[in-house]
Order: sequence, then C-alpha cells, then structure tokens
Amino acid sequence: MTSKIEEFAKTLAEAESTLVGIVPLTSMDSKLTVKEAYYVQLENIKKKVEQGQKIVGKKIGLTSLAMQNLLGVDEPDYGHLLDSMVVENGGFISTKKVLQPKVEAEIAFILKKELRGPNLTALDVLQATEYIVPALEIVDSRVKDWKIKLADTVADNASSGFYVLGGKPVKVEDIDLELIGMAFYKNGKLVNTGVGAAALGNPANCVAWLANKLSEFDIPLRAGEVILSGALSAAIEARTGDSFTARFAHIGQVSVHF
Repeated sequence: MTSKIEEFAKTLAEAESTLVGIVPLTSMDSKLTVKEAYYVQLENIKKKVEQGQKIVGKKIGLTSLAMQNLLGVDEPDYGHLLDSMVVENGGFISTKKVLQPKVEAEIAFILKKELRGPNLTALDVLQATEYIVPALEIVDSRVKDWKIKLADTVADNASSGFYVLGGKPVKVEDIDLELIGMAFYKNGKLVNTGVGAAALGNPANCVAWLANKLSEFDIPLRAGEVILSGALSAAIEARTGDSFTARFAHIGQVSVHF
C-alpha cells in the first residue's frame, strides 16, 4: 500500500464524514491511474468492514454510452454496496446525510450462485441470478460540484450513496431484460424513460463485465449479493422535499423521499 493511496483514501473518508466536498484527486495528482483509484476505494471499504459494516453487493456505473463519452472512457466502473447504504422502499433520506445527491433508476440482480471471472458471459449471469427487482440508486460525490474524471469517481466508491429495492421478485427466465420499460417520476412528474437495453445492450452484460473486472482483484460476486446493474436513464438531482418513483414494466415500482 503506497502512501499516496492511503492519503487519498483518508481524504475521501474525511469528506464523507464531514460532508465537505473536496477538489478532484486527479487535480492533486494528474498521474493517478484508474487501477490506483480502485485500490483507494478498496482501502476505504476495508476500513468500513473493520468498523463493522458489511458488504452486501456491488454497483455498476457508467454503463451508458452518453456517460462514458462525458468522462472520456470506454468501459463502466464499479463500487461496493454496504449494509449502511440500504433504504427501505418508500423510505426517507435526510439531505443532511448527503452532499449533492442524484437519483437513478435501474434493475437489481440478486444472485443465487457465486460469479467469478474472467471470461463470463450474460448467460452465466442469468444462470446465477435468483431474481431481479426494480431499484433506485442515490449517487453522491465527495468531489465538489461533481467535477470528476474516471479515477475520481472510482476512488470515491463509484460515487455511491444509498440504494432502494422495491417491486416484486421476478425470475429472469420469465422476462426479456432488454425490453423492460421504465418510467421515472420526480414529484409526480415524468422526467425520464428508459429500457433495459440502455445498459450495455442488456443489464446482464453489465453484471458479466463486473464479474470479469473484479477478477483482476481476485474478488468474486457472491451468492446472496445485490448487484445494481446500471442506470437506464440520466441521474436526476435531489433536494429536500423531493420524491422519486420508478415504474418498471412487469417487475413493479420503487420510490424514495428526501
């Protein structure tokens, strides 16, 4: 573990604790690599686990071509989900617990078997999935004003905040993942629509990418884990008093309030 990785991990942990945004890590060190950034993320996750938090899943970000183009990258990124990030369906999140939250609607995979890359395919993912449900992810950046490059968001646990699971469990063999339609509402008004194919052509492709990427760090996706497979439309800013609901064809709806 290099002193740079430890220092950046400490800087992000302090920003999360104090809710005071920082300048981008990439402005502190223009040579910060994405691999180094993943080690920064893993260092903070390790410390949280040592403090008693539990890893309950993983999340995939930057699955849309638009977001990849925005950050000048050609692949997604990932972060860890902890039990401290869980919010019940229809629950409330205090804006005093977040810096600059945005909400995304996506499909969550609940695994029944371990997935360990490399060389996994979407079929492997489907065979390892117990069921899917609709999800909301509340993304939040510890970097001031969301002025992030890929290494910044990777180090910051892929800009993770909270997540909500809703709807009803549906077996993947009973549905066409590519064609699942989604309507996203803020304060009762339709603000976005999306479809499963928006996430790398099929949300299962995203989960396969994740399992293969994690193999570089000898980390599997474990049975029972929740995998957030990537946003089906743009993230929407959240402020005190806002409510969000995502309605998915065939699998139900999920909501959260601020």
